[in-house]
Formats: sequence, structure tokens, C-alpha cells
Amino acid sequence: MNENAYIVRKDLDSHQLWKGEGEHQAQLDIELTERCNNACIHCCINMPAGDKQVRSRELDTGAWKHIFQQAAELGVMTVRFTGGEPLLREDFSDLYLFARRLGLKVLLFTNATLITPQIADLLAAIPPLEEIEISVYGMKRESYEAVTGVPGSYTGYWNGIKCLLDRKVPFVVKGALLPPNRNEAEAFAAWAATNPRMDASPSYSMFFELRGRRDSDAKNSRIRSLRVSPEEGLAIMTQQPEHYRREMADFFERFTSPLGTRLFTCGIGPGCVDAYGVFQPCLSLRHPDVTFDLKNGELKEAMASVYPRLREMSATNPLYLERCARCFLRGLCEQCPARSWSEHGTLDTPVEYLCQMAHAQARFLGLLKEEECAWDVRDSEERIHNPKRRMTAS
Repeated sequence: MNENAYIVRKDLDSHQLWKGEGEHQAQLDIELTERCNNACIHCCINMPAGDKQVRSRELDTGAWKHIFQQAAELGVMTVRFTGGEPLLREDFSDLYLFARRLGLKVLLFTNATLITPQIADLLAAIPPLEEIEISVYGMKRESYEAVTGVPGSYTGYWNGIKCLLDRKVPFVVKGALLPPNRNEAEAFAAWAATNPRMDASPSYSMFFELRGRRDSDAKNSRIRSLRVSPEEGLAIMTQQPEHYRREMADFFERFTSPLGTRLFTCGIGPGCVDAYGVFQPCLSLRHPDVTFDLKNGELKEAMASVYPRLREMSATNPLYLERCARCFLRGLCEQCPARSWSEHGTLDTPVEYLCQMAHAQARFLGLLKEEECAWDVRDSEERIHNPKRRMTAS
């Protein structure tokens, strides 16, 4: 391959990932590090930037390059660099260039505080071919740093944004709705609208995931305390009620039906590689029964080992079988094995918070009566396809 080439033509029909299930999902998540230079109050993964023990366990440059090479050979089209903060890696530029030379698109998730003029120059000269996604934690220094817990992070963030704007590097922004910044949503949306790449209002995280490592009860307790209530969440999502109803009516018709006993009903593949070389189905799912250590095999072996197991897994938890398996709110509910794992340490324990949120939306959409539970409904098809009922709140 010409080392100056950054585009590779591929016959997708010859690649395993473009056959059958998962053919539209040729993106591999790359968790370069769990370390972060911020210490956000809601974060489900962050470890201290200077943690030497964590750093010593991370894959080195050569190991990551070997994984990227395998991914490209399997037909992966995009690698998503995430963390922690991926720009903490001293070899970030080297890894980025290697991935691009393989013809891979790079989707970078970052807080922008470590974007230097040199990094921005690189991204401008060799475009990632995917818009950079930047998390924004506040429109004022006080609110931003109340979330990140790091003095100076607000200035670092704006400096990073300016570096990208000066070089016309495309990026989009997203937010996290938290007590310190909750009254800044309007200002954030107005600023985001000045970005030509933002064709809609910015998205917000507000139903925060617990720590997938299950490594800190104290941090998980804090994360739970920061979540909006189902009522608050519904109020935020339905600020434009008619638009929300129209959007959800279309979505719900396409993505609803009882889950049954099968655990994994999401699109499967290609998955995620964590900072230490462990392959897992997604960023949040770290249950040992569904992971594969790449130090003991290749990426192709990991996929061949993990995915057949996922397709065969069924729920056995009595509460799951009574509720989730019979519930028709799949299009509204974020219940999944990853959330069960982070909340309860199992793959099939219902997450009550997610259940409450889905029921609140269903009642707003007129799909449920006030005291009704979705798993008891027997005429769900009629409710879903009845325009008058589904578009009118009960």
C-alpha cells in the first residue's frame, strides 16, 4: 500500500461483516483509555489521568495497530475512538494516522480540552471523514467546572473548539443535563445552532448509565442521584409535544413488540475493544461470559466466539420473564443486558428506572392508561396501529 494513501477500495461482498445480520453496522468501538483529564460527576468509566497502574495495563501502540489491521481485513469501515479521553494517549496521532492509512474512517469522541493546534492541524490535513463529537458540560465556567471537577477545563474546552473552528474541522456537540447546567439548555441550543453541522437541536444524556466495571458503589450512588425523574425526562422530551408524537408514532410502529425470552435483540456487531484488549459486544457490556481477551486470539476469533453465544442466550430471571418478556414497549425502553449488568451484575434483571421512563412516555402517547402496566396489555397491536389512540394522550 502507498503510505501516502488514505483511501482503500474494498469489495464489501467478500467481508464477513457485510453478510446478513449486522451488515449495516461496520463500526468498531475502540476504547483507547479509561483515563480522563476530567473527573465528571456523572461519568460511568473515568479513571484519573495520571493513574500509572491503569496506564501500565493499556494496550501499547503496536497492539492497537494489529487490531486495526485485523478490523480492516474483516470489513470494518469506521473505528470510533473513545474513552475516557482518547487524546490522553501520547500515541494518538500515530494511531489516528495508521487507521486512516488503512482506509478506516475515524469517529472521535472527545471533551475537546486536549485539542491543540497540532492535533487540529492533523485533523484538518487528514480528515477523519466522520464529524468529531464533542461533549459540552456547561455554557459558563462555573457550571462547566462544577461538572468536570477540574479547574481550567472550561478554558481548555473553548481553546480546543477554537482550534477546530479556525481550521474548519467539522464537529457536532452534545450535552449532559445535570444540576449545575440544567438552566443553560436554551443557551446551549442557541449556541449549537450557530454550528452549520448541527441540523437539529443537540442531544442530551440524562438517564445516566452506572459504571460498567461495577467498581464503585459510591460513584454509582452519585450517578443515580443525578438522573432526572421519569416525569422530568418526559417534560424535556415533549417540549414540542406534537412533533414528539409524530416522531414517536413512526418510530414505535417499526420498533415494538414483546422481547420474549431472547436476551440480545439489538443489532449485533462488530463490537468494542476496551483499553486492555478485551473484546466485548458493546461499550457498556463487560460481563465475563460475553467477552474475549484478544491477547489470547484474533479479532475474528473473538467475534466467532462471542456472537453465537449472544444469539443463544435466553432470560431466566422470573421478574424479567413476567415483565420484560411480555412488554410491548421495546421501542421506548432502554432495557438491555448491558444496563442490567451495570445496575445489578446480571444480564436479565429488569432496571426499574428504565421501566418507569418507558411507561411515562407510553402514557403520554396514549398507549397506556394511567395505572396500566405494559406487560399486562393484550391488545398492543390495536393500540400501536390506531392513529387516534396513539396520537392522543390518555
